[in-house]
Amino acid sequence: MALDCNNTVKCTCTYGGCPRHGKCCECLQYHLRSKQLPACCFPPDVERSYDRSFGKFIETWS
Repeated sequence: MALDCNNTVKCTCTYGGCPRHGKCCECLQYHLRSKQLPACCFPPDVERSYDRSFGKFIETWS
């Protein structure tokens, strides 16, 4: 079974011109390499800050 990693309709990233927009697998790999999480892990008001750190994730959801 092939994994479909395209999600352009539901992608919540607001970073304009992102080459990984809607490409969930690529996005997740990119952010994990940078010790971050992708936009879809955060509520909209936090996502717009572009702070995708693990610390911000814990702060947001604690």
